[in-house]
Amino acid sequence: MLRRHLPAALTAMALPALAQSWPERPITLISGFAPGGSTDIACRLISERFAHHIGGGARVVVENRPGASGTVAADWLRRQSPDGHTIMLVEVSSHAIAPAALQGGTPFDPVGDFTQIGMVGTAPMVFITSPRFPANTAVEAIARLRAAPRDTYTYATSGVGSIPQLGAEMIGLRLNTRFTHLPYRSGGLMLTSIYQDEGNFGVSVLASAAAQIRDGMVKGLAVTSRERFPAFPDIPTLAESALPDFELTTWNMIIGPPRMPPAILARLNAALNLATAERALAERFLTAGVVMWNRPNTPDTTRAFLQSEVEKYRDLVARTGLRLER
Repeated sequence: MLRRHLPAALTAMALPALAQSWPERPITLISGFAPGGSTDIACRLISERFAHHIGGGARVVVENRPGASGTVAADWLRRQSPDGHTIMLVEVSSHAIAPAALQGGTPFDPVGDFTQIGMVGTAPMVFITSPRFPANTAVEAIARLRAAPRDTYTYATSGVGSIPQLGAEMIGLRLNTRFTHLPYRSGGLMLTSIYQDEGNFGVSVLASAAAQIRDGMVKGLAVTSRERFPAFPDIPTLAESALPDFELTTWNMIIGPPRMPPAILARLNAALNLATAERALAERFLTAGVVMWNRPNTPDTTRAFLQSEVEKYRDLVARTGLRLER
């Protein structure tokens, strides 16, 4: 009987030692998007303080593996060693929207094929219109969109299947109407389209549109989070002003390959919680349009959150008929 349980006992004894000797080399933090985008910026903001709290002289280096809304990097990650030296900062596109909208689905289960380490933060979207759109408040703009015949107005996005498209489609569903979609290759081109009134309105990542809102190039009429965004306290939420209970936010979480050792997972989660609790880092993220996660943040709560997001977007994609091509 003793021999039968000996390997398990040795494994349990080895886990604390494993966590103490780890990391043995730099930890690679993967971004599934190109340098300069919001996900890449989040990786670079968190990496230094994350490494500091891991301790033991740890280094966290950022590596970009762009492609297919982050799904290329995620598919690669799930096949890596679960030794804690390769992790990834993911967001809603790769782990909630693509699994529901991609033709044939993703080659991975967004929940079951990974180890959830912890949340980083959330970022609101902002409902914007052209400077020439005949409305100065979200209430006025929503009323015009509601009253117009279908396909009267156009909305610009950063691409088919992007969260800006889902945001605009959510508004259309709430108003029981439809708009003409103008997809572009990037958020910058999307904002240029709205500034030039080719796209009458859009739902943009707030961080991307902040400068244009301040400069009056587009009208920022409402944020899509549950609460007003601290950097723009005068912009109401869409829920309080025009569409009750409307909420749409992007988010970032850190994940690893499946079956990571519990002791290493615990160290990563603890370090992430310490980093996200730092006021100076929170202020830097706020400048980038992200509110640090301030709710319970364990691997289990992160997994539950992700599961709820996957279900939410599966329902939304089914209602809108949105599909992504490979």
